[in-house]
Amino acid sequence: MLSILLAPDSLKGSLSAQQACIALEVGARRALQGVQSTFTHVPLADGGEGLLDAVLTSSGGTRSTLDVRGPFGNDVSAAWARLPNGAALIEMAQASGLTLVAPAQRDALRASTHGTGELMRAALDAGCREIVIGIGGSATSDGGSGMLQALGARLLDHDGNDIGPGGAALQQLAHIELTNLDARLAQTSIEVLCDVNNPLCGENGAAKIYGPQKGASRQQVEALDAALLRFADVASQTVNVDYRREPGAGAAGGMGFGLMSFCGAKLVSGIDKVLSLADFDAKLESADLVLTAEGSIDAQTLSGKALSGVARRAQEAKNGVGVPVIAFGGAVRLSGEELDQLGIIAALPIADAPMSLEESIEGAAVLLADAAERALRLWLGGRKL
Repeated sequence: MLSILLAPDSLKGSLSAQQACIALEVGARRALQGVQSTFTHVPLADGGEGLLDAVLTSSGGTRSTLDVRGPFGNDVSAAWARLPNGAALIEMAQASGLTLVAPAQRDALRASTHGTGELMRAALDAGCREIVIGIGGSATSDGGSGMLQALGARLLDHDGNDIGPGGAALQQLAHIELTNLDARLAQTSIEVLCDVNNPLCGENGAAKIYGPQKGASRQQVEALDAALLRFADVASQTVNVDYRREPGAGAAGGMGFGLMSFCGAKLVSGIDKVLSLADFDAKLESADLVLTAEGSIDAQTLSGKALSGVARRAQEAKNGVGVPVIAFGGAVRLSGEELDQLGIIAALPIADAPMSLEESIEGAAVLLADAAERALRLWLGGRKL
Protein backbone atom coordinates (compact mmCIF):
# COMPACT_ATOMS: atom_id res chain seq x y z
CA MET A 1 0.00 0.00 0.00
CA LEU A 2 1.48 3.32 -1.11
CA SER A 3 0.65 6.42 0.90
CA ILE A 4 0.99 9.70 -1.01
CA LEU A 5 0.74 13.10 0.66
CA LEU A 6 -0.46 15.94 -1.57
CA ALA A 7 0.62 19.34 -0.25
CA PRO A 8 0.49 22.06 -2.93
CA ASP A 9 0.15 25.81 -2.58
CA SER A 10 -2.33 27.55 -4.86
CA LEU A 11 -1.28 28.33 -8.42
CA LYS A 12 -2.26 32.00 -8.45
CA GLY A 13 -4.76 32.88 -11.14
CA SER A 14 -5.45 29.29 -12.13
CA LEU A 15 -5.93 26.70 -9.34
CA SER A 16 -6.70 26.91 -5.66
CA ALA A 17 -4.65 24.66 -3.41
CA GLN A 18 -7.64 22.32 -3.10
CA GLN A 19 -8.01 22.12 -6.88
CA ALA A 20 -4.28 21.44 -7.19
CA CYS A 21 -4.64 18.51 -4.77
CA ILE A 22 -7.38 17.03 -6.93
CA ALA A 23 -5.35 17.42 -10.14
CA LEU A 24 -2.30 15.79 -8.55
CA GLU A 25 -4.36 12.82 -7.39
CA VAL A 26 -5.99 12.38 -10.81
CA GLY A 27 -2.62 12.18 -12.52
CA ALA A 28 -1.00 10.00 -9.86
CA ARG A 29 -3.85 7.48 -9.98
CA ARG A 30 -3.43 7.13 -13.74
CA ALA A 31 0.21 6.21 -13.24
CA LEU A 32 -0.43 3.88 -10.32
CA GLN A 33 -3.20 1.98 -12.13
CA GLY A 34 -3.71 -1.21 -10.07
CA VAL A 35 -1.27 -0.29 -7.29
CA GLN A 36 -3.08 0.00 -3.97
CA SER A 37 -2.66 3.54 -2.70
CA THR A 38 -4.07 6.16 -0.39
CA PHE A 39 -3.99 9.92 -0.85
CA THR A 40 -4.00 12.57 1.88
CA HIS A 41 -4.83 16.14 0.83
CA VAL A 42 -3.10 18.99 2.68
CA PRO A 43 -3.81 22.17 0.66
CA LEU A 44 -1.50 24.97 1.72
CA ALA A 45 -1.47 28.74 2.01
CA ASP A 46 1.12 31.08 3.50
CA GLY A 47 -1.22 33.64 5.02
CA GLY A 48 -2.83 35.31 2.04
CA GLU A 49 -5.94 34.65 0.02
CA GLY A 50 -7.13 31.05 0.39
CA LEU A 51 -5.76 30.57 3.91
CA LEU A 52 -9.15 29.91 5.46
CA ASP A 53 -10.21 27.31 2.90
CA ALA A 54 -6.84 25.55 3.00
CA VAL A 55 -6.70 25.21 6.77
CA LEU A 56 -10.35 24.18 7.12
CA THR A 57 -9.84 21.47 4.51
CA SER A 58 -6.81 19.98 6.22
CA SER A 59 -7.61 20.70 9.87
CA GLY A 60 -11.37 21.06 10.21
CA GLY A 61 -13.16 23.79 12.10
CA THR A 62 -16.30 25.91 11.98
CA ARG A 63 -16.73 28.80 9.55
CA SER A 64 -18.63 31.95 10.49
CA THR A 65 -19.57 34.74 8.08
CA LEU A 66 -20.53 38.33 8.76
CA ASP A 67 -20.82 41.63 6.92
CA VAL A 68 -17.93 43.97 7.68
CA ARG A 69 -16.59 47.25 6.34
CA GLY A 70 -14.53 46.65 3.19
CA PRO A 71 -11.39 48.55 2.20
CA PHE A 72 -13.41 51.61 1.13
CA GLY A 73 -16.29 51.44 3.59
CA ASN A 74 -18.66 49.31 1.55
CA ASP A 75 -20.11 46.20 3.19
CA VAL A 76 -18.40 42.92 2.27
CA SER A 77 -19.22 39.39 3.39
CA ALA A 78 -16.16 38.00 5.19
CA ALA A 79 -15.53 34.72 6.99
CA TRP A 80 -13.42 33.61 9.91
CA ALA A 81 -13.10 30.16 11.47
CA ARG A 82 -12.94 28.56 14.87
CA LEU A 83 -10.44 25.71 14.75
CA PRO A 84 -10.78 22.42 16.65
CA ASN A 85 -8.34 23.68 19.32
CA GLY A 86 -10.56 26.71 19.99
CA ALA A 87 -8.33 29.23 18.23
CA ALA A 88 -9.77 31.72 15.75
CA LEU A 89 -8.33 31.83 12.25
CA ILE A 90 -8.67 35.11 10.37
CA GLU A 91 -7.73 35.78 6.76
CA MET A 92 -7.18 39.52 6.33
CA ALA A 93 -7.83 39.26 2.59
CA GLN A 94 -11.45 38.32 3.35
CA ALA A 95 -12.18 41.79 4.75
CA SER A 96 -9.38 44.06 3.55
CA GLY A 97 -8.00 42.24 0.53
CA LEU A 98 -6.74 43.51 -2.80
CA THR A 99 -9.01 41.09 -4.66
CA LEU A 100 -12.02 42.95 -3.25
CA VAL A 101 -11.04 46.02 -5.28
CA ALA A 102 -11.11 46.33 -9.06
CA PRO A 103 -7.68 47.36 -10.42
CA ALA A 104 -8.98 50.72 -11.62
CA GLN A 105 -10.37 51.50 -8.15
CA ARG A 106 -7.31 50.71 -6.04
CA ASP A 107 -6.40 53.56 -3.73
CA ALA A 108 -3.66 52.93 -1.18
CA LEU A 109 -4.27 56.34 0.39
CA ARG A 110 -7.84 55.57 1.49
CA ALA A 111 -8.01 51.79 1.97
CA SER A 112 -8.73 50.80 5.57
CA THR A 113 -8.21 47.69 7.71
CA HIS A 114 -11.42 48.37 9.67
CA GLY A 115 -13.09 45.17 8.45
CA THR A 116 -10.25 43.02 9.70
CA GLY A 117 -10.67 44.57 13.12
CA GLU A 118 -14.36 43.65 12.97
CA LEU A 119 -13.41 40.01 12.31
CA MET A 120 -11.09 40.11 15.32
CA ARG A 121 -13.89 41.54 17.45
CA ALA A 122 -16.24 38.76 16.29
CA ALA A 123 -13.67 36.16 17.35
CA LEU A 124 -13.35 37.82 20.76
CA ASP A 125 -17.15 37.92 21.11
CA ALA A 126 -17.19 34.17 20.41
CA GLY A 127 -14.87 33.58 23.36
CA CYS A 128 -11.66 32.94 21.41
CA ARG A 129 -8.55 33.92 23.32
CA GLU A 130 -6.13 32.70 20.69
CA ILE A 131 -6.18 34.31 17.27
CA VAL A 132 -4.14 33.34 14.21
CA ILE A 133 -4.30 35.97 11.49
CA GLY A 134 -2.90 35.77 7.98
CA ILE A 135 -2.15 39.22 6.62
CA GLY A 136 -1.20 38.51 3.01
CA GLY A 137 -2.96 40.03 0.02
CA SER A 138 -4.10 43.28 1.61
CA ALA A 139 -5.33 46.37 -0.23
CA THR A 140 -4.30 48.63 2.64
CA SER A 141 -1.44 50.86 3.76
CA ASP A 142 -2.87 52.28 6.99
CA GLY A 143 -0.55 50.63 9.52
CA GLY A 144 -3.50 48.76 11.01
CA SER A 145 -5.10 52.01 12.15
CA GLY A 146 -8.53 51.01 10.83
CA MET A 147 -8.27 47.74 12.71
CA LEU A 148 -7.54 49.70 15.90
CA GLN A 149 -10.55 51.94 15.36
CA ALA A 150 -12.79 48.89 14.92
CA LEU A 151 -11.47 47.55 18.24
CA GLY A 152 -12.28 50.74 20.13
CA ALA A 153 -9.18 52.94 19.87
CA ARG A 154 -9.51 56.57 18.81
CA LEU A 155 -7.01 58.23 16.46
CA LEU A 156 -7.25 61.99 16.92
CA ASP A 157 -5.93 65.08 15.17
CA HIS A 158 -4.59 68.22 16.90
CA ASP A 159 -8.15 69.47 17.45
CA GLY A 160 -9.24 66.23 19.13
CA ASN A 161 -11.28 65.04 16.16
CA ASP A 162 -11.19 61.48 14.83
CA ILE A 163 -9.08 61.20 11.70
CA GLY A 164 -10.53 59.60 8.60
CA PRO A 165 -9.85 56.14 7.19
CA GLY A 166 -6.75 55.10 5.27
CA GLY A 167 -3.02 55.69 5.37
CA ALA A 168 -3.07 59.27 4.10
CA ALA A 169 -5.18 60.37 7.08
CA LEU A 170 -2.33 59.40 9.42
CA GLN A 171 -0.59 62.63 8.39
CA GLN A 172 -3.08 64.43 10.67
CA LEU A 173 -2.55 62.08 13.62
CA ALA A 174 -1.62 63.77 16.90
CA HIS A 175 -2.85 61.41 19.61
CA ILE A 176 -3.98 57.79 20.05
CA GLU A 177 -6.59 57.25 22.77
CA LEU A 178 -6.64 53.63 24.05
CA THR A 179 -9.16 53.98 26.88
CA ASN A 180 -11.82 52.03 25.00
CA LEU A 181 -9.52 49.62 23.17
CA ASP A 182 -11.05 46.17 23.63
CA ALA A 183 -9.74 44.97 27.01
CA ARG A 184 -10.01 41.34 25.93
CA LEU A 185 -6.96 41.80 23.69
CA ALA A 186 -4.76 41.82 26.80
CA GLN A 187 -5.88 38.26 27.55
CA THR A 188 -5.56 37.06 23.97
CA SER A 189 -2.61 35.41 22.23
CA ILE A 190 -2.28 36.67 18.66
CA GLU A 191 -0.02 35.10 16.06
CA VAL A 192 0.46 36.82 12.71
CA LEU A 193 1.36 34.74 9.68
CA CYS A 194 4.03 36.78 7.94
CA ASP A 195 6.77 35.75 5.53
CA VAL A 196 8.23 39.16 4.65
CA ASN A 197 10.91 41.08 6.52
CA ASN A 198 10.11 44.67 5.55
CA PRO A 199 10.27 47.39 8.20
CA LEU A 200 7.44 49.90 8.42
CA CYS A 201 9.10 52.88 6.75
CA GLY A 202 11.96 53.79 4.43
CA GLU A 203 13.28 52.43 1.15
CA ASN A 204 12.33 48.86 2.01
CA GLY A 205 9.18 49.83 3.90
CA ALA A 206 5.48 49.19 3.41
CA ALA A 207 4.72 52.17 1.18
CA LYS A 208 7.70 52.02 -1.16
CA ILE A 209 7.73 48.26 -1.68
CA TYR A 210 4.02 47.45 -1.72
CA GLY A 211 2.28 50.79 -2.31
CA PRO A 212 2.49 50.72 -6.13
CA GLN A 213 0.68 47.38 -6.43
CA LYS A 214 -2.10 48.86 -4.29
CA GLY A 215 -2.59 51.79 -6.61
CA ALA A 216 -0.16 54.40 -5.27
CA SER A 217 1.72 56.72 -7.62
CA ARG A 218 5.32 57.70 -6.91
CA GLN A 219 4.17 60.90 -5.23
CA GLN A 220 1.54 59.04 -3.20
CA VAL A 221 4.14 56.49 -2.09
CA GLU A 222 6.18 59.32 -0.57
CA ALA A 223 3.10 60.71 1.16
CA LEU A 224 2.20 57.29 2.55
CA ASP A 225 5.72 56.71 3.83
CA ALA A 226 5.63 60.04 5.65
CA ALA A 227 2.19 59.24 7.07
CA LEU A 228 3.34 55.84 8.37
CA LEU A 229 6.39 57.52 9.90
CA ARG A 230 4.03 59.90 11.70
CA PHE A 231 1.97 56.92 12.89
CA ALA A 232 5.12 55.23 14.20
CA ASP A 233 6.13 58.36 16.13
CA VAL A 234 2.75 58.75 17.83
CA ALA A 235 2.39 55.00 18.43
CA SER A 236 5.79 54.70 20.11
CA GLN A 237 4.94 57.64 22.37
CA THR A 238 1.64 55.95 23.24
CA VAL A 239 2.82 52.41 24.04
CA ASN A 240 6.45 53.19 24.98
CA VAL A 241 7.89 50.65 22.55
CA ASP A 242 8.89 51.13 18.92
CA TYR A 243 8.42 48.30 16.43
CA ARG A 244 8.89 50.32 13.23
CA ARG A 245 12.21 48.63 12.38
CA GLU A 246 11.13 45.12 13.33
CA PRO A 247 11.22 42.61 10.43
CA GLY A 248 7.65 42.23 9.22
CA ALA A 249 6.43 45.55 10.62
CA GLY A 250 5.80 46.69 7.05
CA ALA A 251 3.80 43.61 6.10
CA ALA A 252 0.28 44.25 4.75
CA GLY A 253 0.80 48.00 4.57
CA GLY A 254 2.03 48.17 8.15
CA MET A 255 -0.58 45.84 9.65
CA GLY A 256 2.28 43.91 11.20
CA PHE A 257 3.34 47.07 13.02
CA GLY A 258 -0.16 47.82 14.28
CA LEU A 259 -0.73 44.29 15.57
CA MET A 260 2.62 44.16 17.35
CA SER A 261 2.32 47.64 18.85
CA PHE A 262 -1.23 47.57 20.15
CA CYS A 263 -2.32 43.91 20.30
CA GLY A 264 0.82 42.22 21.65
CA ALA A 265 1.00 40.10 18.52
CA LYS A 266 3.87 37.82 17.57
CA LEU A 267 4.91 37.43 13.93
CA VAL A 268 5.52 33.81 12.87
CA SER A 269 6.32 31.96 9.64
CA GLY A 270 3.11 31.52 7.68
CA ILE A 271 3.91 28.17 6.11
CA ASP A 272 5.27 26.68 9.34
CA LYS A 273 2.10 27.64 11.21
CA VAL A 274 -0.17 26.26 8.50
CA LEU A 275 1.77 22.98 8.44
CA SER A 276 1.48 22.75 12.21
CA LEU A 277 -2.27 23.42 12.11
CA ALA A 278 -2.59 20.64 9.53
CA ASP A 279 -0.64 18.20 11.76
CA PHE A 280 1.66 17.77 8.77
CA ASP A 281 4.51 16.09 10.66
CA ALA A 282 2.25 13.30 11.88
CA LYS A 283 0.90 12.74 8.37
CA LEU A 284 4.45 12.48 7.02
CA GLU A 285 5.19 9.51 9.28
CA SER A 286 2.95 7.25 7.21
CA ALA A 287 3.77 8.78 3.80
CA ASP A 288 5.90 7.17 1.09
CA LEU A 289 5.97 10.22 -1.18
CA VAL A 290 5.05 13.92 -1.11
CA LEU A 291 3.81 15.81 -4.16
CA THR A 292 3.82 19.60 -3.90
CA ALA A 293 3.38 22.52 -6.29
CA GLU A 294 3.51 26.29 -6.52
CA GLY A 295 3.36 28.91 -9.25
CA SER A 296 7.10 29.30 -9.72
CA ILE A 297 10.00 27.34 -8.26
CA ASP A 298 12.71 29.98 -8.14
CA ALA A 299 14.99 32.00 -5.88
CA GLN A 300 12.04 33.08 -3.73
CA THR A 301 11.36 29.42 -3.00
CA LEU A 302 14.72 29.22 -1.27
CA SER A 303 13.80 32.05 1.09
CA GLY A 304 10.79 30.49 2.77
CA LYS A 305 7.85 29.98 0.43
CA ALA A 306 5.39 27.14 1.02
CA LEU A 307 7.34 24.57 -0.98
CA SER A 308 10.49 25.04 1.08
CA GLY A 309 8.55 24.47 4.29
CA VAL A 310 7.10 21.23 2.94
CA ALA A 311 10.51 19.99 1.82
CA ARG A 312 12.18 20.85 5.12
CA ARG A 313 9.56 18.99 7.16
CA ALA A 314 9.78 15.99 4.79
CA GLN A 315 13.57 15.84 5.19
CA GLU A 316 13.24 15.73 8.96
CA ALA A 317 10.48 13.08 9.02
CA LYS A 318 10.89 9.49 10.20
CA ASN A 319 13.79 10.35 12.52
CA GLY A 320 15.75 11.99 9.73
CA VAL A 321 15.28 9.21 7.17
CA GLY A 322 12.97 11.58 5.32
CA VAL A 323 10.19 11.28 2.76
CA PRO A 324 10.96 11.99 -0.92
CA VAL A 325 9.40 15.14 -2.38
CA ILE A 326 8.55 15.81 -6.02
CA ALA A 327 7.59 19.39 -6.88
CA PHE A 328 5.76 20.97 -9.81
CA GLY A 329 5.84 24.59 -10.90
CA GLY A 330 4.63 26.84 -13.66
CA ALA A 331 8.34 27.57 -14.05
CA VAL A 332 11.36 25.77 -12.58
CA ARG A 333 14.42 28.01 -12.26
CA LEU A 334 16.52 26.21 -9.64
CA SER A 335 19.59 24.11 -10.28
CA GLY A 336 19.99 20.53 -9.15
CA GLU A 337 22.26 21.73 -6.36
CA GLU A 338 19.59 24.17 -5.16
CA LEU A 339 16.94 21.45 -5.25
CA ASP A 340 19.23 19.28 -3.14
CA GLN A 341 19.57 22.18 -0.74
CA LEU A 342 15.77 22.31 -0.44
CA GLY A 343 15.43 18.54 -0.10
CA ILE A 344 13.53 17.93 -3.34
CA ILE A 345 14.39 14.88 -5.45
CA ALA A 346 12.89 16.37 -8.62
CA ALA A 347 11.11 19.51 -9.83
CA LEU A 348 9.12 19.40 -13.05
CA PRO A 349 7.50 22.18 -15.06
CA ILE A 350 3.75 21.81 -15.35
CA ALA A 351 3.52 22.70 -19.05
CA ASP A 352 4.34 19.91 -21.53
CA ALA A 353 4.92 22.16 -24.57
CA PRO A 354 5.50 25.82 -25.44
CA MET A 355 2.29 27.77 -24.77
CA SER A 356 1.04 31.20 -23.81
CA LEU A 357 0.39 32.23 -20.23
CA GLU A 358 -3.34 32.29 -20.98
CA GLU A 359 -3.23 28.72 -22.29
CA SER A 360 -1.29 27.49 -19.27
CA ILE A 361 -3.74 29.14 -16.87
CA GLU A 362 -6.80 27.84 -18.70
CA GLY A 363 -5.47 24.29 -18.87
CA ALA A 364 -3.75 24.22 -15.48
CA ALA A 365 -5.72 21.31 -13.99
CA VAL A 366 -5.13 19.04 -16.98
CA LEU A 367 -1.47 20.05 -17.28
CA LEU A 368 -0.80 19.45 -13.58
CA ALA A 369 -2.50 16.04 -13.70
CA ASP A 370 -0.43 15.06 -16.74
CA ALA A 371 2.79 16.23 -15.06
CA ALA A 372 1.94 14.22 -11.94
CA GLU A 373 1.34 11.11 -14.06
CA ARG A 374 4.72 11.49 -15.81
CA ALA A 375 6.50 11.99 -12.51
CA LEU A 376 4.85 9.00 -10.85
CA ARG A 377 5.70 6.73 -13.77
CA LEU A 378 9.37 7.70 -13.42
CA TRP A 379 9.29 7.30 -9.64
CA LEU A 380 7.67 3.85 -9.87
CA GLY A 381 10.26 2.84 -12.47
CA GLY A 382 13.02 3.88 -10.10
CA ARG A 383 11.51 1.82 -7.26
CA LYS A 384 11.43 -1.27 -9.48
CA LEU A 385 15.09 -0.81 -10.39
